[in-house]
Amino acid sequence: MKQVTFTPRNHQLTNTNTWTADSQWLAFDVRPSGASFTGETIERVNVETGEVEIIYRVENGAHVGVVTVHPGEDKYVFIHGPQHPDASWQYDFHHRQGVVAQNGQVANLDAMDITAPFTPGALRGGSHVHVYSPNGENISFTYNDHVMHEFDPAQDLRNVGVAVPFGPVASRGDHPREYAGSHWCVLVSRTTATPAPGSDEINRAYEEGWVGNDRLAFIGDTLSDRGEKVPELFIVALPRDEAGWKQPGSAPLQGTATSLPAPPAGVAQQRLTFTHHRACPGLVNAPRHWVRCNPQATQIAFLMRDEAGVAQLWLISPQGGEPRQLTRSETGIQSAFNWHPSGKWLGCVVDDRIALCDAASGEVTLLTRGHGNPPSADAVVFSPDGTRVAWMEEVEGFRQLFVTETGV
Repeated sequence: MKQVTFTPRNHQLTNTNTWTADSQWLAFDVRPSGASFTGETIERVNVETGEVEIIYRVENGAHVGVVTVHPGEDKYVFIHGPQHPDASWQYDFHHRQGVVAQNGQVANLDAMDITAPFTPGALRGGSHVHVYSPNGENISFTYNDHVMHEFDPAQDLRNVGVAVPFGPVASRGDHPREYAGSHWCVLVSRTTATPAPGSDEINRAYEEGWVGNDRLAFIGDTLSDRGEKVPELFIVALPRDEAGWKQPGSAPLQGTATSLPAPPAGVAQQRLTFTHHRACPGLVNAPRHWVRCNPQATQIAFLMRDEAGVAQLWLISPQGGEPRQLTRSETGIQSAFNWHPSGKWLGCVVDDRIALCDAASGEVTLLTRGHGNPPSADAVVFSPDGTRVAWMEEVEGFRQLFVTETGV
């Protein structure tokens, strides 16, 4: 167990894709806490030498955070808050964007157009938690909509979107907060503010994860027959070519003044889990986790409570069927998790220690001991070569970064 950062400030890892492709550097932001979006730099640390480099520093009162790394190139994508914030436009769920840093240059990922007529391929709000697909071509994100927030805040529903390299996209610039972006961006989930109880309709899509390069799984909040929230697992198949990404379906890609942007033609969300009947229905929201598929794209992992109410790891095929309970820990899974690059194990926190879970048997192996404080539940992330796993832990009041060898 090795501590790799020591500066008396917070070091925040995103929940996945935090390592560079050579397994030498960890990218992080410096938010004072996960909920306080006031960091001014994106940085990285060499896990061998402890050397720290600044990847990007903001200007003009903006803030940055939630960085992830391209799987093959020295390229970083992260949230950028508004420059020159003022009373009418400050950082918020619907006032943020993705940017990509490479070779010292930073480019807008998503375009913003908030004045009608809206622009196909541009967003009308804020994107968040940007994650490259395994082949590095596309980027998933979660999204909130400024136009709908102004129209009716109850209609500003969390959704999942994808940025694809078929831009650039330019807005007309009719509003000072509009800008161009390098990628074509669309939503791929469908939500409604009033889901029918007992139906497959959802009012929130979130915590997505890539399933191979052409599908996305995510959590969607359904309503039970009694009107209670039940988070279920959903999946969408994505277009395979540029024409598919740009072909509108039954509603405009760019949305209207009174409706959210809509997915491209042929993108339909499929429900994978049906847990309303269980004693403890639904995927868990605590600990917060993002659904993750193995590298072979054959098993999606998620957290759900067992019959005793304890959060466990479960697996399901992307084609659906009955989920399989993988772990049977008395104390439960305490964190978000990720797959080992081999697809043979998952990494998470169990019994306040970093653990490996065998993806076939569910056997749990504890990798660490002697923690000063329990590992953070936010991120447990394997290096691309599979030899190390990284996490955060509080030391003298600040989150520091740690790594340990996996031994597999």
